[in-house]
Amino acid sequence: MSSSEYLARQQLTVLVPVYNEEESLGQFVLEMNKFLAETPVPTTVLFVNDGSTDGSLALLRDICKAAPQYEFISLRLNSGLSTAIKAGIDHCRGTLVGYIDSDIQTSPMDFLKFFEFFPEFDMVNGIRAKRQDTAVKKLSSKIANTVRRALINDGIEDTGCPLKIMKIEYARRVPLFHGMHRFLGALVQLQGGRVKQLPVQHFPRFAGTAKYNLWNRAWKPLVDTFGFRWIRSRWKNYEIGEQHTGDHA
Repeated sequence: MSSSEYLARQQLTVLVPVYNEEESLGQFVLEMNKFLAETPVPTTVLFVNDGSTDGSLALLRDICKAAPQYEFISLRLNSGLSTAIKAGIDHCRGTLVGYIDSDIQTSPMDFLKFFEFFPEFDMVNGIRAKRQDTAVKKLSSKIANTVRRALINDGIEDTGCPLKIMKIEYARRVPLFHGMHRFLGALVQLQGGRVKQLPVQHFPRFAGTAKYNLWNRAWKPLVDTFGFRWIRSRWKNYEIGEQHTGDHA
């Protein structure tokens, strides 16, 4: 099946985790609207409010009232990025599921480059080119990525890149655990899926402050990597050999 034939049958849900991003949401919608005007796939944007304590939830209500392509769910308590992504996967209705952060450090327009690699690949993962981050953030991410690759050898160059699209059947099987968002590519591979990696644009943060520091960018990923190794050692896949279904009433 060609890429165009495959995409003609698909629907995309783009997950957007939000935690105290009221300063960025207006500009994020402007950038996302550019993508929505050009996407070849019917697309819904699903915000996942992760217990924000600023005005983010009120803004999300207004955004979603004004445009039918925008929806949101709101977690009762702040639960972390992995939980927000998993909640979005559990509540999306698309056959493809994308992920982008609301801080506008990556561009939704880069999603357009991803589509040509479906259905050959089961996930497309961005690689942030010419990263526009602080020196501390770059160093901590580099250390974490180096250690993670050494311990699990998954070949994913930039697991922290917040720009991805996955087939929903692979996303649904991703288990929820602390730090799960750092291993989405590896978890797709565990299921026998193929991951394509592409360079994407990267920009300075538009507004607000980063939610991560040296502690959760270096030490926590190391702990999470050992957790992933445990999951990988016990992971099981299955294939249906024969099936009969029907109404036997």
